Order: sequence, then C-alpha cells, then structure tokens
Amino acid sequence: MSSDIVTIALVQSSCTADPQENIRKATAAIREAAAAGARIICTQELFTSLYFCQTEEYDPFLLAEPVPGPTTELFQDLARELGVVIIASLFEKRARGLYHNTAVVVDADGSLLGRYRKMHIPDDPGFYEKFYFTPGDLGYKVFRTRYADIGVLICWDQWYPEAARLTALKGAEIIFYPTAIGWAAGESSEEVRRSQLAAWKTIQQSHSVANGVFVAAANRVGREGDLEFWGNSFVSGPFGTIEAEAPAGAEIVLLAACDRSRIGHYRSHWPFLRDRRIETYGDIQKRFIDED
Repeated sequence: MSSDIVTIALVQSSCTADPQENIRKATAAIREAAAAGARIICTQELFTSLYFCQTEEYDPFLLAEPVPGPTTELFQDLARELGVVIIASLFEKRARGLYHNTAVVVDADGSLLGRYRKMHIPDDPGFYEKFYFTPGDLGYKVFRTRYADIGVLICWDQWYPEAARLTALKGAEIIFYPTAIGWAAGESSEEVRRSQLAAWKTIQQSHSVANGVFVAAANRVGREGDLEFWGNSFVSGPFGTIEAEAPAGAEIVLLAACDRSRIGHYRSHWPFLRDRRIETYGDIQKRFIDED
C-alpha cells in the first residue's frame, strides 16, 4: 500500500451511565479497528458517559477528569500496544470549577501529542453545554502523528467554516470531528429529520471541498433522555465525496482508506487556497458588519 494511504476508523456506539463500561466498549472497538488495519482511530464525543448536557445539573461535574489522567493513560498504553493513533474525547477537569470539552491525541508510540479544547460551545434546548464547558483557549491545532497530519475539532465546531479553514491552513490532511448530535426524540416530521441530517453532512462535505482535505465525523447512536442520536458517522474525501458512511442506528467501527495524494490533486485542479484574497478578509473578525 502506498505510504500516502492511511486507513482510519470511527467508533460509532451507544453509551451507558457506567463510565467503565463505556471505556471497555471503546477499548474493544479500538482493538477491532486496529485488527482491521486502521492506523488512526477516533471515538465519538464524550464517549465515557451519557450525554449529560441535556439538562443543567451539578452531579455531572463529578464525571470530569484531569488530562493527563486515568483515561488518557489507558489509551496511551493501548496506542503503544497496537501501534495506532487514538483520538479520545473527554470531559476535562482543568482546575476546580474550570472544565473543558477536550479531545486528546495519542501517537502510535503512546506519547501524548496534545489536546484540543472545543472552541464553539452551544446553548440550545437539549444541548446546554455552556453550563458545563469553558470555551477552548488553545486555538486550532494540527498534530503530526506517525501516519498523517491531523486536525481535531469537536461537534458544534462542525458548523463553522472558519475553524476548518484555520485547521487546514495549519497543515491538516484529515480533520476529525468527535460528535454527539441527534434529533429531539419527539420530532415526528420526517422532513425535519431529513433536512437536519442533510445540513450536517453538507456543511462538513463543504469543508472538504473548500480546503481539499478529508473530513471524518464520529457520532454516537441510541436514545438518551429526549435525544435520539442519529449515527451516520462518515468520511468525506477532499472533493466532498462520501468515502464511507455508517447506518443510522448501528454500533459499528467505520473504516476508510484515505489516499492523501488526492489532496494535492484536487488543490491543483481547484486551487481555492491559491486564489484566496486574504487582504480582503479583515472584517471576518467582526460579529456583524453594520452599514453606516
């Protein structure tokens, strides 16, 4: 196999109220992915617990852990044993009363390459994340792993082209999105369900097209409280084609072979990065451009 080709895996799973059970399930899925040839493996968002952000309660803060910490160390050992890169989404306790929605990246030798803290924090019915998480302060990052240069963004970050652009400009070849998104369980309109899912896929495929990169979104499945997580984890190629996609309700390890040579091909034929007029973009830092 060409050195430009790297097989990645997305873990799409349901979760329980028992963190240790969730960690055991994720560990088994990572072993399955490695046995199938995956070299970079990504968990879904906050995989060690139920998605607790549906309500504003204090007990879930007890689920948070330091980084590095017990779960980080477990995955460092696992990555070293299997020779794989692991992206693990965790509830980080940074200090007393200070928490982040964080993804850690462990290289294939077990070294902790670093972490990304979720930048865009939603506050919507069923997704009250601002109650729990401080916005990230580490910026957009790229991790030079053994197998590829990767970026990591998290769930609500998916809707922001600026985040994907900056991550790509730092050299990311694959952008991973650990995710926890679904429908309101009581939503009866199939049209609403279809349109929400289509919008979620379309915005991420557009990141692939605009930046000439692979995009990989790992979502959870199952019903938790008033949310029905829609699965549909997928990998988009550097011109927006769907390379692999998981079904809506299944617990699955989704594999995709990413040929990184295609990045140069599409960027040469559709040179969006070359033709950017960066000197005209200063107003992007404004909340809204008011006309005088």
